[in-house]
This record gives sequence, structure tokens and C-alpha cells, in this order.
Amino acid sequence: MRPTDEQLLRQARAGDSSAFHEIVDRHGERLYRLAYSMVGNRADAEDVTQETLMGAFEYMHSFKGRSTVKTWLTRILMRQAARCHRRRGRKREKPMGAPESVPDGAPAVQTAGLRMDVRRALEQLSENHRQVVVLREFDGMSYAEMAEVLNIPQGTVESRLYRARQELKTLLRDYLPPHSARGEN
Repeated sequence: MRPTDEQLLRQARAGDSSAFHEIVDRHGERLYRLAYSMVGNRADAEDVTQETLMGAFEYMHSFKGRSTVKTWLTRILMRQAARCHRRRGRKREKPMGAPESVPDGAPAVQTAGLRMDVRRALEQLSENHRQVVVLREFDGMSYAEMAEVLNIPQGTVESRLYRARQELKTLLRDYLPPHSARGEN
């Protein structure tokens, strides 16, 4: 039977380095995807992921088991991603204009353009809003899990996510279908 993450962490604390490697194997790819969603480029995502795993290894003895290992690792990653943004001195970009026009029948180009605009829109969100969008939409976390990772009340998670989605709708309005007036057929 496959050991749980918590069992692996106990084994790693006892000196079994292969147990920590198993944790890295289980969570490394997910952590990298989250890091990439938070910081927006491969080099920084690799750094954030590596710093997360090094921090987890260094402080594994302080893990108290009040959350899952997944939540604990995600919490560390969120702090590392925030540090990365502060180090880069990121400034919010000006709102983007309409998407570039592409020839009809070029879905790959349109999809790539949309992806780039979504990336830019995410970068324009505040750190708090970007965190909840990434955790919910890219990692599929529940509101309760997000609240635990971010160490905030669930109601705050819900309101941040609502505001973040509203802001994304505004930033990506050129990709959304026009709303028809009520009562029109």
C-alpha cells in the first residue's frame, strides 16, 4: 500500500531521504504549475518551486500536522511567489487594449493570443486576487482549502475570488460575448 504524504514526511524526519524525494515526486509538478501561474515565467517558477522544496526540507521538523502536506507545501509556495514579486519590484501594467486581430480560421493563433492576454490579466491582479484565482481555477482547491493555505477566513476567500473574477471580466472583456439587452429576442 502506498504511504500517505504525512507518513512520508514522518519517515523523512527520521532520516529517510528517499521519503522526501517521494514527496517531491508527488507534488513537484503541481507546485511548478502553480508557481508558473503565480509568477508568469519559467525561470522564476523554477526558482520559486526550488525555494519551496528547499524550505520544506529545511523546516519539515516544524510541520505540526494541522493541515495536509499538500496545503503546507502550497502555503510555502505562495509565500515564495510573493517574495519573487517583491524582488522583481513588479508594477501593475496599464490595462491592455483589444486583442490583436487575427485572420479567420487561425484558432491556434487566437488561442495563443488569448493565453498571453490571460497571463497579462493575471499579472495585473493584486497579489491577493491572483492567489485565489490561481488556487481555485488552476489547482482546483475548495474554498476551505484556499482559506487554510492563505490563512484567511473562507468568507474572505469568497469575496476576493468574486472581486478577482469581476476584474478579470473587465480586463478580458474583448473576449467575452456581448450581452444582449433584456427582453430582446
